[in-house]
Amino acid sequence: MTPNLHIRDRFLLHFVHPPFPTMKYFSTRGGDQKLSFEETVLTGLAPNGGLYIPEHIPKLPENWINDWKDYSFVDLSVAVLSLYISSEEITKDELRSLVEKSYSTFRHPDVTPLHKLDDKSFILELFHGPTFAFKDVALQLLGNLFEFFLLRRNARKGPEEKPETLTVVGATSGDTGSAAIYGLRGKSNVSIFILHPKGRVSPIQEAQMTTVTDSNVHNIAVKGTFDDCQDIVKALFADKEFNAKHNLGAVNSINWARILAQTVYYFLSFFHIRSQLPAGTSPEDIEIQYVVPTGNFGDILAGYYAKKMGLPIGKLVVATNANDILARFWKSGKYEKVDSSSVSSETVLAIDASGVKETVSPAMDILVSSNFERLLWYLAYDHTSGISFEERQKEACATLDGWMGKVKSEGRVEIPVKALESARQDFIAERVADEETLKTIRSYFDSEPSYVADPHTAVGLAVARRLAPQNSDNVRQIILSTAHPAKFSEAVSRALEGSSQFNFDRDVLPTEFRGLLEKERRAIDVERPDIDLVKEVIERFAKE
Repeated sequence: MTPNLHIRDRFLLHFVHPPFPTMKYFSTRGGDQKLSFEETVLTGLAPNGGLYIPEHIPKLPENWINDWKDYSFVDLSVAVLSLYISSEEITKDELRSLVEKSYSTFRHPDVTPLHKLDDKSFILELFHGPTFAFKDVALQLLGNLFEFFLLRRNARKGPEEKPETLTVVGATSGDTGSAAIYGLRGKSNVSIFILHPKGRVSPIQEAQMTTVTDSNVHNIAVKGTFDDCQDIVKALFADKEFNAKHNLGAVNSINWARILAQTVYYFLSFFHIRSQLPAGTSPEDIEIQYVVPTGNFGDILAGYYAKKMGLPIGKLVVATNANDILARFWKSGKYEKVDSSSVSSETVLAIDASGVKETVSPAMDILVSSNFERLLWYLAYDHTSGISFEERQKEACATLDGWMGKVKSEGRVEIPVKALESARQDFIAERVADEETLKTIRSYFDSEPSYVADPHTAVGLAVARRLAPQNSDNVRQIILSTAHPAKFSEAVSRALEGSSQFNFDRDVLPTEFRGLLEKERRAIDVERPDIDLVKEVIERFAKE
């Protein structure tokens, strides 16, 4: 590789299309581990605390636009996933079978349909799965992958050998928990423990999780915040002895398979928006801007991977609520749990967990965005000085490890200006307050045609509306709708209070939710965010 190439050209040549024969995965924080796709899925979080990423981002095949333009969601899933999964691990027929099984549970034939608001704005509805949330897209597939790998491994064992099992542990701010539970309930050789912050998820979300009574499903209600739950999960994975004993697996978006599955609906929406353009409009002349309400950064990171593969995307827009660690990052380059401009440095770490603000969009009430580490790795890699891929990879891992160490020890890290400039080439970030969120729900309900949005989707709609006047005429906005409005009845009803045109039961409530709040619940209360208390719960059910 010639050393005088521009840094971004070297990124493309070294990282996006290098000649690796079989895809392997490594930790963002370094180490010698190189895992297969199967090992990556079953391991979840790296032992050193890093997240697994692919050794390269594959290039889309030639003529993919023409060849894929009429593909269904299942067809696109097989096409995209095949670029990351060797046929030696999962054959094409096996992959198609897994994908078909995963998306047969969705209520819409397109799986993630595109809803047109007007000629320049569209809503990508991701809530047509069994739990009415975007997490179903990835977690229905992940549950089937877990079962597929474990059944295959156990089929190779002798009659005297102990079957291999997986203990899945996850944290949820609402939607991940129910989607993971519905994806794993009744699965062979898998048990699942989901931690949620008690009283900090919506009533429907809590009911969806705690009314599932399958013997392999366990809900843990922790008195604390989502970040507390997430920290406990990460600590469990970091405990090598406990991890080895119970063979822990991850369902949070730290699991690479979830990010990979979510890239597919960016491709589907790309083709759908091209097919809906007015007559006389050339598809090549438009620019697509994706607006993504996000807290943990997984949903929008999938768009970043799609873009790096070659999907022609304009800006990826990060839409946050008052818990605006991501919006603040793009403005200042500081990734910090608490806004240091508003508090003294001595109190940043002390505020830590209590700094989470309760909002009407609770799934985004997060201080630390786990998946953001993956993007930070690419920013570090983009500005390494090494010549070979191996040198740059090692340097990026060391840089990232240092950055995340600072976040843990000091509550913040500030990245170099050049890295921030790279981030700004692909992303924009905006923050929306609760008042604007509620007004947005009302305005879209009152518009023609009327649309009922959940509060998270409303955050995205508010940001899209804010950016629209700045966009050129060729920009088309796709706003990702992450959940059905019925999951957040209190916020939607509050926003539409006093409207004679609105009836929650008629306009919003699905048949599947009727009577859900009255069903029998099953959950284990944990009185404080203590890893040892959670371990006791897992140990107790493991013995049973």
